[in-house]
Amino acid sequence: MPAVVVLGAQWGDEGKGKATDLLATTDPIDYVVRTSGGHNAGHTIVVNGEKYATHLLPSGILTPGATSVIANGVVVSPEALFRELDGLVARGVEVADLKVSANAHVIASYHATIDKVTERFLGKNQIGTTGRGIGPAYADKTNRVGVRIADLFDEKILTQKVEAALDVRNHLLTKVYNRRAIEVEAVVEELTSYAERLRPMVCDTSLLLNRALDAGQTVLFEGAQATMLDVDHGTYPFVTSSNPVAGGVCVGAGIGPTRIDRVIGVIKAYTTRVGSGPFPTELFDEDGVQLQQLGGEIGVSTGRTRRCGWYDAVVARYASRVNGLTELFLTKLDILGAWERIPVCVAYEIDGQRVDEMPMTQTEFHHATPVYEYFDGWGSDISGCRSFEELPKNAQVYVQALEEMSGAKIWGVGVGPGREQTVVVHA
Repeated sequence: MPAVVVLGAQWGDEGKGKATDLLATTDPIDYVVRTSGGHNAGHTIVVNGEKYATHLLPSGILTPGATSVIANGVVVSPEALFRELDGLVARGVEVADLKVSANAHVIASYHATIDKVTERFLGKNQIGTTGRGIGPAYADKTNRVGVRIADLFDEKILTQKVEAALDVRNHLLTKVYNRRAIEVEAVVEELTSYAERLRPMVCDTSLLLNRALDAGQTVLFEGAQATMLDVDHGTYPFVTSSNPVAGGVCVGAGIGPTRIDRVIGVIKAYTTRVGSGPFPTELFDEDGVQLQQLGGEIGVSTGRTRRCGWYDAVVARYASRVNGLTELFLTKLDILGAWERIPVCVAYEIDGQRVDEMPMTQTEFHHATPVYEYFDGWGSDISGCRSFEELPKNAQVYVQALEEMSGAKIWGVGVGPGREQTVVVHA
C-alpha cells in the first residue's frame, strides 16, 4: 500500500509543487490528493519551460494519468475551483479526471466578506490572512454550521444551513462592523448554480482512496501551507486554520495512519514566510533583499513579498519530529551561490541560555535570537548539476551539514525551478 505524504517543513512556499511533480513523473502515481486548506495555497511548477500555478487543485493535476482528488479536509470555493480549472483548460491541460469529496466544506462568498472585515477590524493585531474566507469556513465547520459540497444538491437543506450560518454572521456584520446583512436567498442561488457542474466530480473520496491503496496503487498526498502554520503545532495565532502536518493527512483524507509509507518534508535552503508572526532568522539587511530578489520570493497566491532569512535547523528538527519525516527534499540550493559565507541557525539564545529545540511558549519564541554556524559558499552556478557528485565541494558540505542537523536524510535537492533541475542525494 504505497502512500506518500509531501508537506512543507517551514512556513510554506518551500516548493512542494516541484517535489510533488517530481515524484509523480519519476514513479507512476495513480492519485494525487489535497487534504487540507483552500485556495490560499500556492504551488508553482515549471514544465518544459512553462510556469503553472495551482491553488486549490493538487499540483498533480499536471501529471498525465494521475487522478486528482480534493479530499474531505479541504475547504472549497466553487468559484475559485472552476476559475482555476478553466485557466488550465485554456492552456491545454487535461482536467477531466478530478474527484471532490462530498464531505468537503464550502467556502461561500460571506466567508470571504467576514475574513476581510475582521482582519481590518484587528488593525495592528492582524493575523495576515489571505482574505479568502478560509478561517471563517473552518470556524463554521467546527461550530457545526458549515455547508458541505453534498448540501449543494439539496436546496432545502442548503437553505437551512445558510440561514443557520448567517444568523450570527449578520448580527456581527451589522452591529459590530457596520456592514449590510447578507441575504440568504442570494447565497443559496449562487451556490446552487455550481451544483450541476460539480455533480460528476463528487464522490466518497475516503472510499476511493482506501480501495486504491488496497489494490496496491500509489497515492500521493500533497500538503498545503506547512508545519509552522499548523493550527496546533505552528506559531499560533499566526497560523492557518487547519492541520497541514502529517497527522492531518489521515483526518483530511479519511485514511488510517498505518497506510502511510513515506513522509517527505520539503524545505528551502534558506527560510521564508508570508504574513505576520515570529521569524527568528529574518533578515532586514541587504542579504534579505538579495535572497528575496534572487529567489523570486513573491507569494504565488497572495502576491505579497516573502520575508527572508537563513536556514533554521531548529525549525527543521521540529518539523522532522512532529511529522515523523522519513526524508527531506531541499529546494533552491542554487540561490545561495552568490554568498561567500552562508550562516545556518543551529540553535537559539533565549534570556542568555542556548536552546537547541523549539521553545515551548510563544513568548520564548518571540524572544529567540539565532545562534549561527557559518559555511563556505561555492560561488558558482549549480543549476546544470544533475548528480550530487557534480555539485561543488562546498555545496556538498552544506547539504551534508543540513542533513546531519535537521533530523532526517535529504532525499533530493532542487537546483533550479525546472522539473529536471534536481539532484538525487539518497535514491
